[in-house]
Amino acid sequence: MKSLIITVAGMSSRFNKDTKEDVLKCLYYEGTPANSLLNIQVHKCFDLVDEIIVVGGYKYDDLETFIRQEMKDVNHKTKLVYNDHYHDYGSGYSLLKGIEVVSDKADEIIFIEGDLFFDTESVKRIITSSKDVISVNNEPILSSKAVALYFDSNNYPHYIYDTSHSCLIIPEPFVAIYNSGQMWKFKNPQRVYEICQFLTPKEKQSTNLVIIQKYFGVLKLLQIDIVKVVSWYNCNTVSDYRGAMNLTV
Repeated sequence: MKSLIITVAGMSSRFNKDTKEDVLKCLYYEGTPANSLLNIQVHKCFDLVDEIIVVGGYKYDDLETFIRQEMKDVNHKTKLVYNDHYHDYGSGYSLLKGIEVVSDKADEIIFIEGDLFFDTESVKRIITSSKDVISVNNEPILSSKAVALYFDSNNYPHYIYDTSHSCLIIPEPFVAIYNSGQMWKFKNPQRVYEICQFLTPKEKQSTNLVIIQKYFGVLKLLQIDIVKVVSWYNCNTVSDYRGAMNLTV
């Protein structure tokens, strides 16, 4: 059984600088509701997974109403979860809340951040892979916005991100470096549960990279399927959203 987690709890601060009124980024659309990021993400994955867990927080009532009214065709597969710390904890808590409600029948967990636009074929490769999956994209690696991923001299992966968007630091020799595509597949849910069980209070309040690093950091390159996402947008602004909508993938 494949379980998909999509996290959309954040406050959309950068996105709302471009809107007339504050919105939940994943629900924003131009044209029809089918053009919202959430609708697009869910429908690109829908036939490939058995359950869809959406973790919300900011404007949660709007999220619940949108899913029930505008996405009726997916309701039977969807679980909606509330993150009550969306305003004061990092993104890792949303992932943790999603993991807590994964079906006990699940043998694979897919995790996608809710502000992404991606092509259908790439996400299909992630979901159907026979290995644990790390996704990467073709964007330049800029400290102002990128989550970078490098493999050390022993071929173990490490994620690096600067929350102040200043500089990225790699403290050791490395054999490869990528821009993260912010989509993953965990082939061993039991390990995910164990990692979450032993998180410290500080780690629970941090970014989702804490859980991801603990899981993938013990796997070597040959144990991982690195999927390059062909068309990828991180929709931080309305301009990003419009750029993504110009793609037909």
